[in-house]
Order: sequence, then structure tokens, then C-alpha cells
Amino acid sequence: MPEALSPDAEEYLSWLAVEKGRSRNTLSAYRRDIATYEAWAAEFGVDVQAATPGDLERHLGTLRDGGRNPASLARATTALRGLYRFWVEEGTITSDPTVDVRSPKLPRRLPKALDEAQVIGLLDSVDGAEPVDLRDRALLEVLYGTGARISEVVGLSLADLSGDDGLLRVFGKGAKERLVPLGGPARQSLDRWLGSSGRPRMTPRKFARRSDAEAVFLNVRGARLSRQGAWAAVQARARPVGLADSVSPHVLRHSCASHMLAHGADIRVVQEVLGHVSIATTQIYTRLSQDHLRASYLRAHPRAGGVGAR
Repeated sequence: MPEALSPDAEEYLSWLAVEKGRSRNTLSAYRRDIATYEAWAAEFGVDVQAATPGDLERHLGTLRDGGRNPASLARATTALRGLYRFWVEEGTITSDPTVDVRSPKLPRRLPKALDEAQVIGLLDSVDGAEPVDLRDRALLEVLYGTGARISEVVGLSLADLSGDDGLLRVFGKGAKERLVPLGGPARQSLDRWLGSSGRPRMTPRKFARRSDAEAVFLNVRGARLSRQGAWAAVQARARPVGLADSVSPHVLRHSCASHMLAHGADIRVVQEVLGHVSIATTQIYTRLSQDHLRASYLRAHPRAGGVGAR
């Protein structure tokens, strides 16, 4: 059961869902953070709508002392900052106690990416002719070929594939629509999955929900493949080729971006493909590309370093 919140906090989450289009995962995380805060406030006699910056700092300090990592603390701060800003805009309170509360600094971590040979090895290892094999090959090809998020891929409907323009319609964060190029291997794998030997053989006599009938990717019960189901499928395919500890749907997204940049793609194009709002997010991948370039140079050039260099 989801944590119960005060009516005014519930109104904030409803606003995020309806007006801002926040994802279910984001809403669940914010609900947990706000529920934890309201429980803390009740324990220490703090009126959340009359809280001071000191109260917020004390609460965040409690989370920190309880072992929360910086990313979790940053998310909790964001959730509470949004809550108070909403209340100010709605006239529920007159001042925002989070104005001077700083989010913890997060270490800048470079995303993990496979090298191209590893990706090709993973894709080529899924060569069976059973429906689940055709589905998983198409799933992997689309994840790597488009760089789409796993939620975007499992959310695909058949209508999103229509047209011969080689573009795939995906709905990203905030239900924002974008068109992503679909390469030849991904298109071919999708065609095989959607052909008579694939998806039709996993289609039930009657779909439980209309959204299942429209889904591109189905599970073995004939329902829309979930994020968890897709993650499990990727892991199952990575295990036989020794990549279980290295591969996830998000790693395939990172690999797509870093490989595009390594092959000379314009960063603005990569930004558009990935659906990043800010170019700064995409610029993280330029470091990956530079590291790949340097490593390749050191391996290949006879005078790049080592004993033979003079």
C-alpha cells in the first residue's frame, strides 16, 4: 500500500502527475520522501506548513545520519523543495523554508558503456527462432539502436512504428514526444518479431487490457512487457556471454550515445536522439568518447608510449 500523506501533500503529487506528467517511479519516490518527512515532523512536533529552514536542515541531517547516500538526499531535498514551492504558489503558505536549503553535491559519475565488440557479441548471441528469442533480439536492438530509455521502449505501441520514414515515435519524461531514427538491424529485428513467427504466437485469445493489445513488446502471458520484465530479459541474454554484471537497459542507452560520439556524431544530434533537455547532460558522453579515443591511440600507435617510445 502506498504511504498516506496529508491532503495538501496529496494535492501536490496529483498536480505533478496531471499537470507535469511525472513518471510513476518519480511519484512513488517523492511519496516516500514526503511521507518520511511528515512522519519525522509528527514525531518532533513540527508543523510542516510552518517549518523553518532549520527544521528542514534537521530533517535532512537525520536522513544523512541514518545512512542516506547523497543521491537519495538530493532527491528528498528536491521533493520537499517542490512541495513547498507548490504550497506557496497555491497560497497555502506565505514563505518557502527551502529557499536557502542546499542540495548535497553529487559526485560526477561517468555512465558505464560497453565497447562495440561486446554489444555486437550480445546482439548476435540471441539468434533463436522461438517467439521469445525474436522478441528479445528486437528489444536489445531497439535499446541499443535508438538509445531510448527502457520505459520508452516498453511503452511503445504498434502505432508508434507506422510509416516508412525510418523513425520511431517515443514518449519520454513528462510525456514529451520525439522521433528517433530506427536503423536497419533494429528495423529488421522488429519486423521478424512482429511477423507470423513472433508476436502473433504470444498473443492471447483475448487481451486483458486495450493497452496490451496495442503493445509492441509482450510478455509470455500476452500482456505488455513491463520495465522489470524487460530488465530481466536483458540480464538473461547477457548472462551466457559473460556480461551479466555489465549490462542493463540503461547501459545500452549509454553505449549508444558514446559510440555515436566516437564515430563523429554531432552532440546536438545525440541530445535529440536521447531526449535530453539540457545539452550539459549529453556532454558527459564526450568524456567517454575522449577516453575511448585515447585508449585506442595508446593501443594502436607504435610510439604512443611504453618501452618502444623515445
